[in-house]
Amino acid sequence: MVDNYDAATVSAVGKVTEALETIERARGHLYSFHQLTGSADLALGEAVEKLEKAGHADWARRISEELIGLNVLPGRWTFQIVEEYDDGYHKACRDLERALLESLTGGRRHLHEQQMKDDRRTHGRPGHEAGAPSTPPAGP
Repeated sequence: MVDNYDAATVSAVGKVTEALETIERARGHLYSFHQLTGSADLALGEAVEKLEKAGHADWARRISEELIGLNVLPGRWTFQIVEEYDDGYHKACRDLERALLESLTGGRRHLHEQQMKDDRRTHGRPGHEAGAPSTPPAGP
């Protein structure tokens, strides 16, 4: 039990938070997909210029017309996919997790991890404190 929250609630809320963290990772991969696809499109533009200079105008024109600027999904470039994900699924998951935390833990986050920390740390040992130090460590 963490701060009078029952273990079953802490575990259940922790599982929702874990799912949201996975969704955040998926969102990061979606942004990578967006940036990598954009970089590839720009590289294709450079390839077209090089093909034209090398005397391969037909290939340059074909790549330019068939690939450069092509929608990655019907009617969408990657930025549109990212925006739809952010405004739809991602926002719904974030909002629900926040509401759940407000309702069941008074807005406290990571109670499951706090319980793990309490269980795994060596009480009284430097570097194993329950919270942040009250004064910042001395610098160099």
